[in-house]
Amino acid sequence: LWRLGYCARLLKTNRFRTAASNTSFPAVWMLLAQHSGRIPGLFVVVKKNTFFTMPETVEDKTNPELYLPHPGVRGMTVLNREAFKRTVVVPALKVKKEIVSSVLKSLKQSVLQRPGLKRVVEDPEDEDSRFVILDPHKIPEFSLGESEQQVLKQLNVHPAVSKYHLELTYENFKSEEILRAVLPEGQEVTSGFSRVGHIAHLNLRDHQLPYRHLIGQVIMDKNPGITCVVNKTNIIDSTYRNFEMEVLAGENNLVTKVKENNIAYELDFSKVYWNPRLSTEHGRIVELLKPGDVLFDVFAGIGPFAIPAARRKCRVFANDLNPESYTWLLHNCKLNKVDTKVKAFNMDGRDFLRGPVREELSKELPLLKEEQKTAFHIVMNLPALAVEFLDVFRHLLVGEPCSPAGLPTVHCYGFSKHSSPARDIQERAEASLGTSLAGRCSTFLVRNVAPNKEMLCLSFQVPADVLYKRPCPDEAKPASKRLCTSQDSSEEKLLS
Repeated sequence: LWRLGYCARLLKTNRFRTAASNTSFPAVWMLLAQHSGRIPGLFVVVKKNTFFTMPETVEDKTNPELYLPHPGVRGMTVLNREAFKRTVVVPALKVKKEIVSSVLKSLKQSVLQRPGLKRVVEDPEDEDSRFVILDPHKIPEFSLGESEQQVLKQLNVHPAVSKYHLELTYENFKSEEILRAVLPEGQEVTSGFSRVGHIAHLNLRDHQLPYRHLIGQVIMDKNPGITCVVNKTNIIDSTYRNFEMEVLAGENNLVTKVKENNIAYELDFSKVYWNPRLSTEHGRIVELLKPGDVLFDVFAGIGPFAIPAARRKCRVFANDLNPESYTWLLHNCKLNKVDTKVKAFNMDGRDFLRGPVREELSKELPLLKEEQKTAFHIVMNLPALAVEFLDVFRHLLVGEPCSPAGLPTVHCYGFSKHSSPARDIQERAEASLGTSLAGRCSTFLVRNVAPNKEMLCLSFQVPADVLYKRPCPDEAKPASKRLCTSQDSSEEKLLS
């Protein structure tokens, strides 16, 4: 009773938060489970929100050994699959083999549902009978309820529940169960990874590193198609946006093939940047494009924006500073048969904007007519630095502004740890552009990168007064011309 009162006080202080649709009763029992350590009949469900999640673990407090590997595996650093074997006692019904299917159908809520374990096993003492394995979580006291007994009575099956000795092996345990049994108690278990073709990519914490090779082997064992597991060993701080990694298990082959939005890409994961979590964002931007539009991809990588845009019959100019990314970009353009529609460059982003982008816009924008529907899009997917490149748009073009509809639309990505990330990225963009974007931009939350760190996309049409520098009038006086030339020179120095 004292614990119940203590837990009620905890609930009032919001240390345990439940959804509005939940009652406080389960919450109190969950808290009692944390503070008393044992509550008969309580099933605790542990969930992890991850990109590739392992199946959730269900722990039965009435039988703490059920579905848990042998306790002797605790602290193991080199995987020994034989050490995970153990035998547990589970409820079972003995039935004639002719009516097994009827029993399974009638007791489907009480029959064992765990993947990888047989629900029907032979009776070694009676070849005409079978044992139907029941779920120990549903039949904790080895006795059926009245409704189940009535069902069995109609099928002429004796309702007595037998105790069946079920042997569990390494193959029967889930990834999280294995790792939870191996790592020291109370420490976080790796429960998710990114999959890039045949490669599983982990970001292990420091306390998990002594077990890294075992973790890698378990991930590979439990996920068909994974033949290589790597762990990132440093942050993405290089010029080329790649990172060092260690192969934990499997083949040392980091050249892989991936498929995103029905388009195939090939890449060397150790030398180029690829993030499978961005597939939805790639698709979102490409959906904004129409046939005949022009896309300038400033930090193109291996082509996840450029190639689908080209397949959409857009004209594409794609650039990346990383020579490896440039090589794989060319390769993937040929792979997807759009190499004639994509002009690829291996340049610094600023040089690309001041070179090919300026040249193309200077040529195309004056020719636009009001009735023409061609749109120009500039994608800048370098979230760590892209906002700092926006100053390049200041007076990028010279002459009279084109019609407002022809002004290029920029999709600039950035990270923010600010309490108001949308406002933060807009203000930083405004500082680079030297003008306000109030009412002239939209912000899209792409994903949560880490606690208190968001990735966003800021989209806006470059204002004409930012993009264009008006030439000095021909009729200006010589002194004015000299003043204009001096001002232009000063501006060029400032921009460079």
